[in-house]
Amino acid sequence: MTEQTRQLTAEVISIGDEMTSGARLDTNTQWLSRRLGELGIKVSFHTTVADTLEQNIDVFRIAAERVDIIVSTGGLGPTRDDLTREALSKLVGKPLELNPSAMQHITQMFSRRKRDMPERNRVQAMFPSGSQQIFNPQGTAPGIDMVIPRQQTGDSRIFALPGVPAEMKRMFDETAAPRILKQKGPGTVIQQHVMKFFGTGESDMEHRLGPMIARDREPRVGITVSTATISLRITATGRDASDCQTQIEQTRAEIMDRVPEFYFGEGDSYEQYDAINETLMNREQNLMAIEYGHAAPLGNWFAKLGDTPSYRGGLSLANPQAMQDMFGGKTEQQALTNLKQKCNIDWLLVIDSYPALQHDALLPQPASDITLTVITPDAELLIKTETLGGHPDVLQPRIAKAGMAWLRAALAANP
Repeated sequence: MTEQTRQLTAEVISIGDEMTSGARLDTNTQWLSRRLGELGIKVSFHTTVADTLEQNIDVFRIAAERVDIIVSTGGLGPTRDDLTREALSKLVGKPLELNPSAMQHITQMFSRRKRDMPERNRVQAMFPSGSQQIFNPQGTAPGIDMVIPRQQTGDSRIFALPGVPAEMKRMFDETAAPRILKQKGPGTVIQQHVMKFFGTGESDMEHRLGPMIARDREPRVGITVSTATISLRITATGRDASDCQTQIEQTRAEIMDRVPEFYFGEGDSYEQYDAINETLMNREQNLMAIEYGHAAPLGNWFAKLGDTPSYRGGLSLANPQAMQDMFGGKTEQQALTNLKQKCNIDWLLVIDSYPALQHDALLPQPASDITLTVITPDAELLIKTETLGGHPDVLQPRIAKAGMAWLRAALAANP
């Protein structure tokens, strides 16, 4: 049996009163955890700490004793609340020293902006003796790469990065990640792949996947649900990227055998409107959405696609009578046909209708019948009624997603 290289462990630390108070959402920790996993580093702990010196020192000390790699964000600005430099200096018992290279970069940043550098920004060029600079090409807060000796045996290594997401991500990818990989050496690699589904519940999905979601299965398949959209995250651990990819492809194929009818795409940020846009772009066709009632999520979602010829826009109207008043016709169908012809629309998606919600209600909204209508390029009328209810925060997005699912089914049936 060959000896396995021990997998390095990591802790991600988020620093700042705005984090502990809940005033700001910590997206840095999520991003860093995924990137560390991709590097083959097992993230064992997340810690959030306020802008208090002694608490910062304690958090760094505890982390150094239990993990190999620490990545912190925040606390590197020029204000008196930015305590990361001082905390690390006191933790290892080494003085802060001016880094000439960092000082030169900070001075040049202010010069390019045609501003005088406040004397307080000089502190951003101060580093614990023996530490290395992590260059920040976008801002005045360089990062700190430093070894922290453990009380028992061995060392831990910290990469302290600024809290600004754009700066943090670039510094991690360009400097911290290569240094971590060099320290890790050959060993395991972790890769993740996300599949998206709509049209069934979490319990039914778990039942149909069966043993595939067992916690001891490799690769692991995790389930998360967000406003009725189900994400299946496949996490593979292997010798290298190719090994992980093979595991992911095999697991993906097995999932598709079990639940093909609910699948619509892949990737953390991929949504049904992305799938619809791709189909319409490939066909050189377009869509308009009509939403009746007390919401219009489709218009907001499709607007995220930017300047795409596939989405011609949408209308948010009180009821079908408003459609007739605007576009004429003795019936709603005639009004929709008039709209379709006047605006040169290929596909129409109509949702009738979003119920009024009591946003302070704690109980689920009562179920009601929602009519979903698709009009094809050949003027075929496809109508489906769904009975939908649920929590106020979920119900309206769920109705809109049901409409998109009905449109996707129509697109598939009318290639």
